[in-house]
Order: sequence, then structure tokens, then C-alpha cells
Amino acid sequence: MAWTTAKWRAVVLDFLERAGWSAGEVFFATLLAGGTAASVTNLPWAYSLTLAASAAVSSIILTALQYLAKQTNLSFWPDLLVRLAKTFLGSLSASFAAAKVFDIATFHWSAALNVAVLATLAALGKGLLARQPAILATPAGAPVSVPAGAPVSVPAGAPATAPAGAAAPAEAAAATVPAAQANPSTLPTHTYVEAVKP
Repeated sequence: MAWTTAKWRAVVLDFLERAGWSAGEVFFATLLAGGTAASVTNLPWAYSLTLAASAAVSSIILTALQYLAKQTNLSFWPDLLVRLAKTFLGSLSASFAAAKVFDIATFHWSAALNVAVLATLAALGKGLLARQPAILATPAGAPVSVPAGAPVSVPAGAPATAPAGAAAPAEAAAATVPAAQANPSTLPTHTYVEAVKP
């Protein structure tokens, strides 16, 4: 099935959102791992930027693999767990890429793991804070409760508002809201749903 322009746009935005957050989380985790006793000028800015760029590239690669495996339309907790694992792996791979030589004996594992854990905790916090509530589908013809004074789409000649707690006309209820699950993305729900739907 060919993708529409809206689908391509949503997928590109999904890739950018995931890569951007991964880069930001690794960047700040690297600065935090550098210590709070250091002055602003002594923080590892260049190293942090290198790790952030590498984490963004890792995120793009891991997200591409996720799309190729068609494992994108996940419920909230599995999606969040996949994002946490990708952040951890992306941070570690960024540390490997930033190392001068891939030498296990001289590689600073504790620093790399500290950065990876901090970035993963940041990803967990972001995912929980960005959780968007599920939108439940309304069956066609079911009564819809409308707040007082809220506009309702109805045929010409019918009242434009419904009293508080009253059911909206059946014509207004016939237009159903598509179901969307809760997700850890900071994209608007409709964009996220468009990106991850099969």
C-alpha cells in the first residue's frame, strides 16, 4: 500500500520527535554526569554535543528498524518500554562512537552507563509527562453528552447548543471519533496515530 503525503509527513515528524528527544536526553545526561561542582565553562560541551548527535543517529536507525518490523502501533506501556530501551542503547552506542578507539580495556564503562541510565530516566519522565489520554470511539447513533453552551454540529434548523448533560442529536452522534490509544509521544495525537497506524 502506498503512503499518502499525510502519512509521510507524520512518519518524518515521528522520526524527528524521537531523534530530537534522544539527543536532548543524552546531551543533558552527559552534562549532568560531568558533575555539578564544575563551572559552566568547564562542562564537557563538545563531548555532550558529540554524544547527542550520535544518539540522534542511533535513534533514527533504531526507529527505522522498528518501522521496518512494523512494530510501531503499540499500546502505551510497550511503546514506552521500547523507547526506554532505544534510549539506553542509543546512549551506549553514542558513547562507543565518541570513544577514540573501540578498546574494551580502556573504555570508561561506568561513565557510559551513568550517561545511559540518566538519559533513560529522562526518557521515562518525558514519556510519563507526555502521556496523552486515550480517545475512545463513540459508536454511531449513541448519545453524546455535551457541556452547556458547547457548539454542536447539527442539521439546519436545529438548535446549535444542548443543555448541560443533555444528549446531542443523533445526527451529531453519528460522526464518530476515531479510537486512539494513550501514547508517550509529544506529537499531537492525530499526527502520532497517522504515523504509527499500519
